[in-house]
Amino acid sequence: MFVLNTWYVAAWSTEVTRDPVRRVVCKQPLVLYRTQDGAAVVLADRCAHRAYPLSAGRTVGDSVECGYHGFAYGPDGVCTRVPAQAAIPARARVRRYPVVEKDGWIWVWTGDEDLADESLVPDTHWMNDPAWATVTHTMLFECRHDLIHDNLLDLTHETFLHKTTVGDDYIPEYGITVEVDGDVVTVDRFMPGVEAPPLYARTMGIEGLYDRFHATEFHVPGYHVLHSGITAQGRPREEGHLIKVLNGITPVDERTTWYYYAFSRNFAVDAEWATKELEVGLETVLREDADALREQETGMRERPGGEHDVLIGQDAGVAKARRILNRLLAAEQSAEQSADRAAGRAVKG
Repeated sequence: MFVLNTWYVAAWSTEVTRDPVRRVVCKQPLVLYRTQDGAAVVLADRCAHRAYPLSAGRTVGDSVECGYHGFAYGPDGVCTRVPAQAAIPARARVRRYPVVEKDGWIWVWTGDEDLADESLVPDTHWMNDPAWATVTHTMLFECRHDLIHDNLLDLTHETFLHKTTVGDDYIPEYGITVEVDGDVVTVDRFMPGVEAPPLYARTMGIEGLYDRFHATEFHVPGYHVLHSGITAQGRPREEGHLIKVLNGITPVDERTTWYYYAFSRNFAVDAEWATKELEVGLETVLREDADALREQETGMRERPGGEHDVLIGQDAGVAKARRILNRLLAAEQSAEQSADRAAGRAVKG
């Protein structure tokens, strides 16, 4: 099950053009395209006539035309044309999804349209700030979205999975502090007087001992920003080499998740060699995560029903995030059940 009343990353801005493109978010098939003035549109990817995918059609003016019988739908989801007749059936419409385009990502609201609030779209300005350089990746993970959230909230795995890039043996030696603010969980780890990991040391051009930190800020249920960096010993974090890792985690279904990734940095901003090295190194990190979580997904599905995770102190953020996620799911289920009961009473009345 998925939390639907939230914003999920549906695509990169560059992926959405005049040609319809298909995405599946929380098991909901979507078609994305742009109107003639460049506005992004997201509709249900299913023609009202006979359920043919609209993404297999084309755009005509500001509408998307079904490639099967030519029904066309405008940005509001209402049918604008039926080639076989002049009259357009009242039920000839598809669902329109609220959409926000910001800093290179296209966000879609998958739940109740009346609850969609643009102010809830997370801050991602680093991707669009000339004082920062950004490396991006997109990857389809063969696992449930929950496993990616756990992975980002417990970064001790870096020591074991990412030895050649962002990992180091000392990471599990340092504890964490966990803060909860509404539906946001932040897990902070401070590592004083340590060496920078291999990928950072090379691209930052540093050696010796520094203070290292990373704070994962999870906006439950679908977005993480990792505030990370290296600074001189005893100096404030904001003086250092800073990194913002933006993670859009978008469920496809119970076994598959889109991972939209941006790594923004305030060092070596104009150094093309650093950008290329980070592109390769960070793709390695993501693939190592994807491989590990695919194996974990298999283990989860093979595990007997009576077995559960054994959480430790480093999992404090994981535990708190799971409680928030369960609360959000329960609230949506309760609201849906109340609506169904009200609809049932209205029909009987």
